[in-house]
Amino acid sequence: MSLGQNLLRTASRNSHALVPRALYVESFWWSISLTSFVSSPRCRGRSITTAPLLDFAQRHVTKGLNHLTEDVMVKGEGSWVTMQSGRKLLDFTCGIGVTNLGHCHPKVSKAAADQCLNLVHGQCSIAYHEPYLRLIERLLPIMPHPSLDSFYFVNSGSEAVEGALKMVRGITRKQNIITMQGAYHGRTFGAMAITKSKTVYAHGFAPLMPGVVTAPFPYWHHFNAEPGVNETELVNASLYQVELLLSQQTAPTDTAAIIIEPVLGEGGYVPAPPAFLQGLRTICDKHGLLLIIDEVQSGFGRTGRMFSIEYSGVRPDIMVIAKGLANGFPLSAVVSTKELTDKLKPGTMGGTYAGNAVSCAAAIAVADAFKEENILDNVKARSTELFRELKALEADSTVGQHILEVRGQGLMVAVEFASPSHSTFDPVIKKDTTANLAMKVSKRCLEKGMLLLTTSVYETVRFIPPLNISAKDLARGIAIFKEAVEEVVGER
Repeated sequence: MSLGQNLLRTASRNSHALVPRALYVESFWWSISLTSFVSSPRCRGRSITTAPLLDFAQRHVTKGLNHLTEDVMVKGEGSWVTMQSGRKLLDFTCGIGVTNLGHCHPKVSKAAADQCLNLVHGQCSIAYHEPYLRLIERLLPIMPHPSLDSFYFVNSGSEAVEGALKMVRGITRKQNIITMQGAYHGRTFGAMAITKSKTVYAHGFAPLMPGVVTAPFPYWHHFNAEPGVNETELVNASLYQVELLLSQQTAPTDTAAIIIEPVLGEGGYVPAPPAFLQGLRTICDKHGLLLIIDEVQSGFGRTGRMFSIEYSGVRPDIMVIAKGLANGFPLSAVVSTKELTDKLKPGTMGGTYAGNAVSCAAAIAVADAFKEENILDNVKARSTELFRELKALEADSTVGQHILEVRGQGLMVAVEFASPSHSTFDPVIKKDTTANLAMKVSKRCLEKGMLLLTTSVYETVRFIPPLNISAKDLARGIAIFKEAVEEVVGER
């Protein structure tokens, strides 16, 4: 009989037994856990198969979630993950740009573990806690503009976007938000309303948050053009449309802010030309609007600089960061200027777990690792190798005709394939191209041992390897991708 069962038996026989209630309850659950373990296949000398877990997941995990693979991840180390099925996979997803320093980075994990023994939860409305403040100390020197000196930490990218929306409405006393065609800002209510990358995120959830208007992003698809179209023409056309919005749909006196990703994420990994971002800054200054830069996915070294907005030299009024900030621990931030945030009333912002101490400690270790391990140098070196090999594939006489564009920045890179049927009005339709090419390539990569995601409404795959990935692992991933493309194209 187990210790837990003995305690329960003693307590039931003798109401005066000196068994504390907390110990009684804990022992009860401990005994159940132990019983389950003893009766498990693992304890009987056999490995647990994936099937029972998957059956359990399919019965009890919300159907609203989607999965790249029907397997269970049990371990991550560096650029690799191990699945319950026993497969070891090269991870070119990084949890969608979260584990930028690879899975279970030893310094980050140790920092979090050490913090767990000191303070786990110090609620932000009760008192300051040291990791929160030390993290601000680390982040101040790397901000893309010295005016960004006011920090509000929350839990996720969507929550940070919600915080930014709340801030700009509260600060300006204006309602409307201009967002970009192809933008992705999250799946919570306000973030969902300004997300324009795919209809699936908002389908069936109307009415959405009001006051949202959409401007075209300078992506050739949005102007019925082709790859290689003159960038200046795209930028000028896009900026003109923003000006039209302000004269036709949302007056500057009603408009609080423009929000933009410097590199479209779910919209297809399309970098915004610096001239477009500079033009938006000029428009905001002219009309008294705030400029929100969403660096949730493109931030923290992903594009070769700490923040992608640095390529343009543009000053954000508000910057939203998350994902790579804490390398897998839930943490995000809304960064602004003290001049703006001093206009907020105390108590209007907050959150039970906002700026969790363990996540902040992990993020401090991330910031230190960037310096100590020369992460940005590695990003630049691996990016050069990745683009070289993908451009070579694009130039290949056999498969290249089915590749429309290789694009991106740093290690935020996309390959867009042709499509035989996306739209009858699309000038780049190729009738002899395999349908659903991106998803087929992604699935073939999985079969060959690599996780690779698709993105956007177009036939696009995205590369998001760890920023500290070795040349060897990157070469392995590129080889898998090439084989997958050649095989899928050859099966037409």
